[in-house]
Amino acid sequence: MKKMLTVCGLALGLAAASTAFAKLPAPPSTPEAKLKAAETAARTAWTGKVEAYKLCQVQDQVAARYRASAAAAGKQLSPGPALPACADPGPFAFTPPQDKPIEASGAHSPAGNASSPPSTNQPAAAVNPTPKQ
Repeated sequence: MKKMLTVCGLALGLAAASTAFAKLPAPPSTPEAKLKAAETAARTAWTGKVEAYKLCQVQDQVAARYRASAAAAGKQLSPGPALPACADPGPFAFTPPQDKPIEASGAHSPAGNASSPPSTNQPAAAVNPTPKQ
């Protein structure tokens, strides 16, 4: 009986601990963490481009072998669609994004809005000649 109570108590303790860990807030994001996340995203995108480049090369090799074997067998093949050449993504290079100051970010209104009033002296009937139905 004591073993049963001990096991049940242990199970309840583990369940309570797991719910406590599940509710922990995410750590605050720092500029270093944001930079690392941006670099990871760029590396993932570059890896996808490299894999697409390798796949393109293999597909070209398979097509060339097929055309060569078909020509050796005396089969006539259509020329096939014209496809672009495989684009090599090159080595990985990450340039961190530059943070613009608020003045240079373009967040403020343009100068034209501040110098002219938004309203006009024209009556509504002149602006919208057809009445609403």
